[in-house]
Amino acid sequence: MNKLTDNPADPFKKALTEATKVMADDPELSVSFTVDPSGATQESVRLPQVSRRMSREEVLLARGTADSLALRHKHHNAEVFARYVPQGDLARGIYKAMEHARCEAVGARDMPGTLGNIDAKINADAMKRGFGQIKEQSEAPLADAAGYMVRHLATGRDLPEAADNVMGLWKDFLTEKAGGTLDNVQDCLADQKEFAKFARQVIEDLGYGDQLGDDPDGLDDDQDDGAEENEDQEEDQDNQGSDEDDAEDNEAAPEQSQDEQMDQSEAQVTMDDSADMEQGDEQEIPDGDAPMDPRPPAPFSDADPNYEVYCTDFDEEIKAEDLAEPAELERLRSYLDQQLEPLKGAVSRLANKLQRRLQAQQNRSWEFDLEEGILDAGRLARVVANPTTPLSFKMEKDTEFRDTCVTLLIDNSGSMRGRPISIAAICADVLARTLERCQVKVEILGFTTKAWKGGQSREKWLGAGREQTPGRLNDLRHIIYKSADAPWRRVRPNLGLMMKEGLLKENIDGEALEWAHRRMSARQEARKILMVISDGAPVDDSTLSVNPANYLEKHLRDVIDMVEKRKIVELLAIGIGHDVTRYYDRAVTITDVEQLAGAMTEQLAGLFDSDPRARARMNGNKRAS
Repeated sequence: MNKLTDNPADPFKKALTEATKVMADDPELSVSFTVDPSGATQESVRLPQVSRRMSREEVLLARGTADSLALRHKHHNAEVFARYVPQGDLARGIYKAMEHARCEAVGARDMPGTLGNIDAKINADAMKRGFGQIKEQSEAPLADAAGYMVRHLATGRDLPEAADNVMGLWKDFLTEKAGGTLDNVQDCLADQKEFAKFARQVIEDLGYGDQLGDDPDGLDDDQDDGAEENEDQEEDQDNQGSDEDDAEDNEAAPEQSQDEQMDQSEAQVTMDDSADMEQGDEQEIPDGDAPMDPRPPAPFSDADPNYEVYCTDFDEEIKAEDLAEPAELERLRSYLDQQLEPLKGAVSRLANKLQRRLQAQQNRSWEFDLEEGILDAGRLARVVANPTTPLSFKMEKDTEFRDTCVTLLIDNSGSMRGRPISIAAICADVLARTLERCQVKVEILGFTTKAWKGGQSREKWLGAGREQTPGRLNDLRHIIYKSADAPWRRVRPNLGLMMKEGLLKENIDGEALEWAHRRMSARQEARKILMVISDGAPVDDSTLSVNPANYLEKHLRDVIDMVEKRKIVELLAIGIGHDVTRYYDRAVTITDVEQLAGAMTEQLAGLFDSDPRARARMNGNKRAS
């Protein structure tokens, strides 16, 4: 009977757990196997689940993930990483990918056997993210390509096909811009601090030096030098000549880099009070002289390189809890609950029906005639008829939704004020709770602007002479109501923020959709679903008054087209009071909350159906076939 109850994967899990602790050089490390995305903290490591079948793919992925995370645990110092991490998103992504590749490469020097295991992990991740189907450089993440390049150069090992495809699309660019620096990768692998400086140099070579922020070493050295020199100046103040006064002026600016001080000393520049003022202005500009063009070299949009943004200085990505005090959030949530109260029964029925529909689509099935598993009682008659017939066992197949993430992107524009935003908040509340019951991770995002009529961006544009067709001319506000990994119970009050007076302003849908798509693409789930809840077309009076009338609408269509072509994320939409099928192929329309308990049950569930004919029946969309 023990053979029937014991899990054949347990010995493998136990062995892998001990091996992971040894490789990480941490006997207290907690190792677990879970259906959630793999990852690590300072005290624990999460590895992919291994089923009773122990297929080759499962075993290789678990071993590769264990090796990768164990080597990172051993060779990665969080304080050093944080000290040198760049400020800009793209630069930070490149830096992070290169550091991860460094940990794997330096570990492989002592344990070459890890290379094959980690290759299996890299291949699984790349295939899950659709890297094998990417054909255009604009579709391939530069950060991942840089990490792959470092691993390739550091180990001399060919990458799996899907990962090699991404690296190949960027290889010429990386070699042309940073080839001289990358050739020295072997020299600094063992020293994380030196490698961090190396990574920052690569980022600067690639043209993203403006995202690095201040040099942490330069700031520390300058501050120490400034303190020592100030003490010397106090002791020798009476004996200094005019030349020493010039040097003192240079030394009195601790923020200034050593290179600038040397240049000024060699040129023997004499600075008076007005020059000191100019020097102070220059110190506010990182990486040397002010650029002629303030815009970064990368396009503002992956979907449309011609899409322009006048200024991003005033944009913000902010958590909902940072936009209101906890007491106010609780009050707003209570107000939302009051609107939910009359629909409490209907909402509960919707949640239960939707849950049953989703679970029915998980394609539960059984494998029969196995040598181990659950005893198949339906085939016992054969054993009774012929005792020499072996017992037959069965096993339930894995469910589809265990590795799924859904993002709800909610339009927080002024046109949604009143009943529409209440419907949107209720939809988000119901869907989030229901999907979590189905073990589907849910992220809730919102998008609006910080001000009406352009805000600080428009003021800057007016003061600079009113450039013709400046592009997007408003200050974005992207709100995180709930991250995918946060339990619903902890962030429940956050949805009440949508009821806050003055929050809802303009809506720039294209950039919000692209932002949500980037967040989802970085996640590890096998299936990613992005659901937009909106009331129609993007509108921003400030932008549209100085650009073509279809400027924002065209960008939204371009982003939708990009998302659908990449096929990393499934895109769906719910229109609140407006038909949004002119933008989104998979969409439904809600005109009132009461519909949630009726026909909308079928339509909402139909959005998750992968069969286009079934989806057409649910949505009434005749074009799907």
